[in-house]
Amino acid sequence: MKVRIVVSYVPRYRRGHRFHFVPPVTGIHLAAITPPEHEVELFHEQVRPVPVDASPDVVALSFFSGFARRAYALADRYRALGVRVVAGGPHVSYWIEEALQHVDVVVTGEAEAVWPSVLRDLARGTQRRVYHGEPTSLAGLPTPRYDLLEERFLVPRVLQATRGCPFTCSFCTVPDLNPGFRVRPVDEVIRDIATTHFPRFWQEKVAWFWDDNLLVQRRWAKELLRELAGLDRWWLTQASIDIVKDRELLDAMERSGCIGIFLGIESLDEADLKSVDKRQNRAREYREAIRKLHDRGICVMAGFISGFDDQTPEVIASTADRLNEIGVDVPFLSILTPFRGTPLYDEHRRDGRILEERDWPHYSGYGVAFRPARMSPEQLLAAHRQMWNRAFGPAAVLERLARGARSLSRGAMMLSAAMNGFYGLKQITGNEPAAPPLEPEGTIRHPAPGDAPARLSRLGLKRSASAADSSVERTA
Repeated sequence: MKVRIVVSYVPRYRRGHRFHFVPPVTGIHLAAITPPEHEVELFHEQVRPVPVDASPDVVALSFFSGFARRAYALADRYRALGVRVVAGGPHVSYWIEEALQHVDVVVTGEAEAVWPSVLRDLARGTQRRVYHGEPTSLAGLPTPRYDLLEERFLVPRVLQATRGCPFTCSFCTVPDLNPGFRVRPVDEVIRDIATTHFPRFWQEKVAWFWDDNLLVQRRWAKELLRELAGLDRWWLTQASIDIVKDRELLDAMERSGCIGIFLGIESLDEADLKSVDKRQNRAREYREAIRKLHDRGICVMAGFISGFDDQTPEVIASTADRLNEIGVDVPFLSILTPFRGTPLYDEHRRDGRILEERDWPHYSGYGVAFRPARMSPEQLLAAHRQMWNRAFGPAAVLERLARGARSLSRGAMMLSAAMNGFYGLKQITGNEPAAPPLEPEGTIRHPAPGDAPARLSRLGLKRSASAADSSVERTA
């Protein structure tokens, strides 16, 4: 069969992106695990239009909640031509009934265990409506299909070496979607980097690990970094802030070519962190933690979330200055979003705080889908945009770059300059995050407040019960 993989996308900025840093790992991984008897093509809607025609036998759609309406519209057009459509990913895993109104098959959870069966059944015409993917070993996974990538991505070598995260932040679906923590064999990870080649210097040089928390298992991580050190590559990833407590690990990161670490800092206030079970973070330790990474020449990218219950518009706007004070090189600024499959969603649903009239575009990370505690939804959106514009204004960007010139390695400085330049250019040209439309394209049918939480794993159900107990304690 001819299988067309489509990674759906909707621009989240007023005029979209001029440059595209890195592709999601989803499409090139799904293509790699597709059995060889099938012909595969891949389209990232982020960088090129998706053709809608009857040439594929199967279209596989992957998308996040904020892009759901766009993906459903594509699915409807394909099905009108008689093309069968499969959908997978975090959104449809928790909104199965909704997705089945637009697609023929839904795959929940992880695809590796079921994808060959889905295609076999489709070829025979015996497909089921829903396939539940269970977590499996990561040993033996093939190299991503980089050959199918569009040329517009600046850093094409994106890969995944681990899956899962040991922490249970209440706004995150990862502990349920990818329960536990699993690692790939080190030699297979090294193979994916050493045997793949790209035409431009930085493409050949950089490996971007698309992991939620790469360095959790310290012994495995140090083995990986020892092997990476022999490849003469630069690499970046996401990790938890506790890595700075392991000096041996930090030294290995420096020797192996680490140029950037993304830290989910989320808030500069302890009460906010406690409210979402981000107990591994200590706001008072941020400055020292970032200094330790700078001592190794590593660029610190940090995520901050607006919309915690203790926050006011003034607190949110002032965060732009505070993040520069603690040494962050590249800030990533989003709005708290209650995704189904998380304790946060369950809590907001129970308390009547979900804005039911707001459609999926408000679930992009740049919209407001819930009723904040100390401001209106409109005030939260305005405060976030004010913070974003201050954080990427010329003065703030130049301050970060000047500091980086003194503390970062060559590769880390290139990373910081590229990302600050990317967002700084958006700021000075007025290309800020777009406001989601208030007029909905459809209606989200949220579950009743008393319905059981949507979970894929036993770990997720246990986590949901624990979160409910702690919520009762907080409100008692």
